[in-house]
Amino acid sequence: MGQEIIALPPVKRGKGKDVLSGLKQRKTIREVGDKKIPLQLLSNLLWAACGVNRKKGPFGLPGRTAASASNSQEIDVYVVFKQGIFLYDPFKHRLIPVCEGDLRPLSINKAQEELLADAPLHFLYVADIYCLSHTKGYQEPGLQDAEVQKSYYFVDTGLIAGNASVYAASEGLVSWFHNCNKVPLKTKLKLGPEQKILFGHTFGYPASKGK
Repeated sequence: MGQEIIALPPVKRGKGKDVLSGLKQRKTIREVGDKKIPLQLLSNLLWAACGVNRKKGPFGLPGRTAASASNSQEIDVYVVFKQGIFLYDPFKHRLIPVCEGDLRPLSINKAQEELLADAPLHFLYVADIYCLSHTKGYQEPGLQDAEVQKSYYFVDTGLIAGNASVYAASEGLVSWFHNCNKVPLKTKLKLGPEQKILFGHTFGYPASKGK
């Protein structure tokens, strides 16, 4: 692996709008330009999505900006750039290399390629069922049931994606939450049997400003 770990800069408050303004601006925009997102802005975006916001949260685990069932923290965020795919480590606020090469086309569906071919950044949301069934938090019976697990990891993904979408809008970024090419991605990411790729999420500047 030629890639190195990317240490993200500490979260820094920028000139973005407040939460209410971000909510007002939030909308799905499917035309995304190729302008690169600065590392500081990426750092803030990842932290807003599911970063650590307190050392002690429920059940003695670190608290995160997005809630999860029994604080299981079962959703991992993979970050897809032109140079490769990285796993976000929220506890050390860094990106760990997973695979090299431009795999952005796998982060979207065939029908989306024309609109998103130049987008600089995609998130992949991956559920780790083991974290749900073995959480250190309250062990409710439903955490062992496949259908209940599904309802939890879909909701937990939505909470993360919602955080990211609102923060992106507050900073003038556009975003699109969508499906992705799950089968080849699972192979590329070398995921285990209890890990499920759920959705993709594209970010960037509007196409008219990004070209």
